[in-house]
Amino acid sequence: MITSSTLSFLRGLRADNSREWFELHRPEYQEAYGEVIGLAAGLLREVSAFDPAVAASGLDPKNCIMRIYRDVRFSRDKSPYKTNFFVFINRGGRRSSFGGYYVHIAPEGESFAGGGVYMPEPAVLELLREEIGGHFSEWRSILSDEAFSKEFPEGVLPSGLLKRPPKGFDADDPAIDYLRYKGYYTRRFFSDAGVTLPGFAGVLSDLFRTVKPMVDFLNRAL
Repeated sequence: MITSSTLSFLRGLRADNSREWFELHRPEYQEAYGEVIGLAAGLLREVSAFDPAVAASGLDPKNCIMRIYRDVRFSRDKSPYKTNFFVFINRGGRRSSFGGYYVHIAPEGESFAGGGVYMPEPAVLELLREEIGGHFSEWRSILSDEAFSKEFPEGVLPSGLLKRPPKGFDADDPAIDYLRYKGYYTRRFFSDAGVTLPGFAGVLSDLFRTVKPMVDFLNRAL
């Protein structure tokens, strides 16, 4: 369970993103990290119950959590730490190209969860576009599902957009709006109070079940 102390730690890290502050508050980080591991472990059990591909992957909860340390080698922003926790569950593990389910934990109502493929490599993106273009009626049916629309009122979001049709696709293709996407993901935001509810993991599990048909569709291409 995520408690208010985890969100408090992230607020403090946002206010003072320095190695000195982090080391001074390392015990709070370790406590928060432990809560996130617990959430990841619970979500793995839940997702494995309805996604056989995840169940067969034998994932370690620790390997589903993104590192809090930022890679600043090629970034203008030299802040050493991320100010959120991110859990990603998919078949093959977080380093694979497969789409999956995720939850982003951050204070001030910036937490969100969803599923999909975010910013894939060009070769992967090409496969996804071919799958959507070749089975557009199925894709459209998944996105128009009542439960999907209720959970994700924003619909499917892009990780960027092309100004022109991608190579190999016509401008008048029925799926052209989606073929211009550079990624396919969903999100639903949660308040701080929602994140710290005892039943938060169950809410996420239901959310992941709803987005599974879309995740399955995308992964089929890979």
